[in-house]
Amino acid sequence: MKKILFAVLIVLLMTISYVAGRRRTVRDEAASPNARHVLYWVDPMHPDYKSDHPGVAPDCGMQLEPVYAESADSADVHPSSTMPGAVGIDLERQQLFGIRLAAAEKGLGTDKVRVLGRVAAEDTRVYRINSGMEGFIRETYNDSVGEQVKKDQKLATYYGPDALVVASGFLAATKNLPGSTGKDGSRTVPFPGTVAKQGSSSVQGYSDRLRNLGFGEVQIAQMAESGQLPENIDIVAPADGFILARNVTPGQHFDHSVEFYRIADLSRVWILADILGSEAQNFRPGTIARVTVANGLKTFSARVSNVLPQVDPVSGTLKLRLEADNPGFALRPDMFVDVELPVSMPAGLTVPVDAVIDSGEEQRVFVQGGNGTFEPRKVETGWRSGDRVQIVKGLSEGERVVVSGTFLVDSESRLRSVQTASKKDLHEEAVLPKPVPPVAMNDGKVKDAACGMMIDKATANAEGHTLSRNGVTYYFCSDRCKRKFSAQPEHYAALNSSGSRS
Repeated sequence: MKKILFAVLIVLLMTISYVAGRRRTVRDEAASPNARHVLYWVDPMHPDYKSDHPGVAPDCGMQLEPVYAESADSADVHPSSTMPGAVGIDLERQQLFGIRLAAAEKGLGTDKVRVLGRVAAEDTRVYRINSGMEGFIRETYNDSVGEQVKKDQKLATYYGPDALVVASGFLAATKNLPGSTGKDGSRTVPFPGTVAKQGSSSVQGYSDRLRNLGFGEVQIAQMAESGQLPENIDIVAPADGFILARNVTPGQHFDHSVEFYRIADLSRVWILADILGSEAQNFRPGTIARVTVANGLKTFSARVSNVLPQVDPVSGTLKLRLEADNPGFALRPDMFVDVELPVSMPAGLTVPVDAVIDSGEEQRVFVQGGNGTFEPRKVETGWRSGDRVQIVKGLSEGERVVVSGTFLVDSESRLRSVQTASKKDLHEEAVLPKPVPPVAMNDGKVKDAACGMMIDKATANAEGHTLSRNGVTYYFCSDRCKRKFSAQPEHYAALNSSGSRS
């Protein structure tokens, strides 16, 4: 029995010792000059949001970070600067944030602009072969889309009854015309063009009608030489090029004006690129650009010919047109290419684009000060070219600005500004007079003492969303607003004027 009592006594003594030691530790920590007191919690991404309790931010879901009293006390201490929003970041934290600096420098006045271009066939080098009468296709010859063809190469043959009458008249008109006799004794009739020059309007008229029906120059000359009607009408290529479209098949019946083929001479092509209307003045006709195909293996020179007047209804851009020789036919219609254009810019002070923070209302940069401080500086920007932007006002040449880690420095600056403003508010609250008891509205509405929203007084009473302080009753729309008031009662009591005295 004595052993049991002795064991119980030892356990009891150990428990008392642990509790006493724990209380002493807590008391010592509270009394320690290094004890950290949390004022409130903030959203690290949006420092304007404050909460009286830990948790997560309602907008982005990030964990709220505490703001300590000593941090607020030191938030407005800047050894080398008193500018609002200036923030001090030591070298170790700069490296952690990945902060990189660059100097504001004078621009050279010239730059290169890169845009995406699309190859197109030059419209003056696109040929359309149409039918001049009704008929049907007899045969086709190597006429697939994409095939390269030569001038006067036969693509197809067709039969057209309307051609017989005109061809007969043509032969009759050329029958008795003077010609030459060959070595074999055959008689050669002059080419219709030559006959026309000698004054034979009849032959010229028939030859024009044959051309209108689809006869080529070679076939007309063959008819004049042989003196016989052709069995078929030949469809031939009007120029060297590539077949872009084909609308014929053997045995196909066709009507008047049907398009047989579309052929493009691609020895010279256009390149079309989208540009903003404000940039049009930078690209003058005659400017030489460098064109690179998608794989980067070939480059070409192109000349700016014009800025087309049409505006894209969706993007609001203009079309820049360039002309380029196409040796080896490496540039094909609808191919995308990279276009590099030299542009002349007014000389001016420039910084990297990443240095400028644009809030929509103003633009600012962070300028390096002394002792690791960075000052927010409002600036005005001008032209932007590539990765640099002109600074019209707000910076001097040689000043160093943050170009990497800018967002983190901006967040730190705004956080410090919020902390400084909160400390100022706490100081003002200490000297504010005792608030006048709030008065209820005639319709039973009162103002929420925390958020300022008008609420129903009876509902707040029924739900227990009330709080009494110094003989004054305050009303709230929710338990959250009630807790916010409780965390900073002096602040809200001084600003509130919508409650009623108990």
